[in-house]
Amino acid sequence: MKTAYTRRSWLATVGSAAVLSRPAASAALGKPMQGAFIILSTPYTSSKAIDYEDLAGEVDFLDWCGVQGLVWPQNSSELPYLTKQERMRGMDVLAKAARGKGPVLVLGVQGEDTEEMLEYASQAEKLAPDAVIAIPPRKAKSLDDYREYFRALCKLAKRPVFIQTSGGAPAVVPSVELIVELAKEFPNFGYVKEEHDPLIPRMKALVAQRPDPVKRVFGANFGVPWLYQMRLGCDGVITGGAMYADIYARLWSLHVQNKSEEKRELFAKLLLMLNLDQEIPGTRLYLLKKRGIFKTAISRQRDYQLTPDEIAEIEYRFEGLKPYLKA
Repeated sequence: MKTAYTRRSWLATVGSAAVLSRPAASAALGKPMQGAFIILSTPYTSSKAIDYEDLAGEVDFLDWCGVQGLVWPQNSSELPYLTKQERMRGMDVLAKAARGKGPVLVLGVQGEDTEEMLEYASQAEKLAPDAVIAIPPRKAKSLDDYREYFRALCKLAKRPVFIQTSGGAPAVVPSVELIVELAKEFPNFGYVKEEHDPLIPRMKALVAQRPDPVKRVFGANFGVPWLYQMRLGCDGVITGGAMYADIYARLWSLHVQNKSEEKRELFAKLLLMLNLDQEIPGTRLYLLKKRGIFKTAISRQRDYQLTPDEIAEIEYRFEGLKPYLKA
């Protein structure tokens, strides 16, 4: 397919370096397309309506923490529990809140099929974020359905397009070969949030394809495998974790500065918190409220009622992170 611009002109715009010392930039504002990209949590009022004031305030907090990117809505934003109207309004709120701030804004435009995705993508284009991201369509039956879906998005979008490799149709795997194929066809494609098994072999294969056609390869999975992935040359992480935003930002800074021992020590302390997600569900919401990011600790997914023992364990482990939090 003939595109309206050449690959060379696109790479000249966004930057083609794949090393830390020469980060690529988004087409719009010259922001780095590497680092800690945090998926915003969705705040709710006591009646479980979206608290758009807190959603905008979350942008201020993340910017203050020094993260490189903001992403919404994705699964960590309770995406399955958001209505179409809420997603549209939320994108508008975030576009306004992020204007003039440092982090890259990436809006999630995924849909159950190509038609639904294009509706969200059209709205995102009007808001002019720095990039868009899409989960593959759950209604897909084959790789050809994935191909059609992302080709349609790349034709519409006038900005970098991220693919999330998990969350699509259970029986359809977005192969590395498909990602490379689409990245060769569309110069705005090739930004990857990689979290599909076999994780490490796929990430290595994608990293080997940078800087062209693959542009950027990010880890995910709440950052649990991120220490290893940084050593393999990944470009950052896209993860839910606003309550730990300053920690993720600091880890990336330590990585860029090649302070490997300090990075390992801090990462170990973060892992003590991350494994509480399994032991004490509701930890993240508790900390979002504790740190003053949200007014409530409410979820639409389920009601969390923490016991005194659970709260004591959260506080005990969180104490180890306090020296590293932004003052």
